[in-house]
Amino acid sequence: MAFDFRKEYKEFYLPKNRPELVTVPRANYIAVRGQGDPNEPDGAYQRAIGVLYAVAYTLKMSYKTDHRIEGFYDYVVPPLEGFWRQEGTDGVDYTDKSSFQWISVIRLPDFVTKADFDWAVETAAKKKKLDCSPAEFLTVDEGLCVQIMHHGPFDDEPATVALMEEYLRQNGCVNDFSDTRQHHEIYLSDARKVPPEKWKTVIRHPVKKA
Repeated sequence: MAFDFRKEYKEFYLPKNRPELVTVPRANYIAVRGQGDPNEPDGAYQRAIGVLYAVAYTLKMSYKTDHRIEGFYDYVVPPLEGFWRQEGTDGVDYTDKSSFQWISVIRLPDFVTKADFDWAVETAAKKKKLDCSPAEFLTVDEGLCVQIMHHGPFDDEPATVALMEEYLRQNGCVNDFSDTRQHHEIYLSDARKVPPEKWKTVIRHPVKKA
């Protein structure tokens, strides 16, 4: 059976329906940066997702090529994730999607090196006839965070974030947003197949002790 990050790292990919503090370990990602409304048809965000999955599946299927990745084992491609920020705003303002600055990511297995990543970017570009040059090898060390499982549409997230804020007040912590510590979402539902009211999204915020 293929390694599934969601099952093996339940603490980080399948949180409770109530806020909780977690210390998130350092991890590597395929990342594409951009800005603007993620809902724009054929916009930058949609193109970024295409690049992410092209590189992700090239790595997953590498064992069928001449490129050998040391320590490789079969795995399920992890879910899409995103880091979101807006200038002058802590967290996100859901009413102004056009001002989003985002980093769309897919987690990499620990055995994937920068050299393997570079091979996958070049190979995916040739095979898919797709410009994969925006993809970067990104290492993120999130550290102490508060997280929760959000159920429903993205526009309903403010009510869930309010629960997180109250939890922080009760537990002597505050948000710790910065250029490198951002609002983080992990998308566990396929929006093309699942109705919005059934979407599951991990919401994670960086925090520090007050």
